[in-house]
Amino acid sequence: MTDRAPAALTDTSDAAPRRSDATRAGILAAARERFAADGYERATIRAIAKDARIDPSMVMRYYGSKEGLFAAATSVDLRMPDFTRVPREEVGRLLVTHFLDVWEDAGQLTALLRVGITNQAGAERMREIFAQQLLPVARGVCPDPAQAPTRAALCAAQVLGLALTRYVLRFPPSAELTREEVTDWLAPTLQRYLTADRP
Repeated sequence: MTDRAPAALTDTSDAAPRRSDATRAGILAAARERFAADGYERATIRAIAKDARIDPSMVMRYYGSKEGLFAAATSVDLRMPDFTRVPREEVGRLLVTHFLDVWEDAGQLTALLRVGITNQAGAERMREIFAQQLLPVARGVCPDPAQAPTRAALCAAQVLGLALTRYVLRFPPSAELTREEVTDWLAPTLQRYLTADRP
């Protein structure tokens, strides 16, 4: 009997990490919504804590400051594939299908786009994400690496424009397109941006 730990103690120790993870997830979800709705300057720790139904001190405990919370809430890994292993003529199609997966699976990216439209901190975060994660793709597949920033920017314009009209503003013609239709329309354009000779 004495060799066994009491069930209540075991349950408490096992549950603590799960409660912590759930609390963090709740804070981040509330922060994304609040930053998207109010912008960085107007969003407050108190409002975010209220949305998450916790005490504001818990937000500060986990993230230290509003800046730290914003950085965590807008941390996005685009999980880009290794495009150097893809046949060159299929790069555009893979990039479109990959971004459709990312936009539809990652609510934080849509929230960040909403913030970036009206807020300098959000816009800067978007620039960092695309510079760090999309620019290397362009460098790896375009005919002249010196043109990579321009080509990546053109791809970003197409992808972000699609995301804005499809997932944020929800223009019916854009939102109602199937994934296959989006890919068929957009893939040739991204392919040209990434691999065609300079115009």
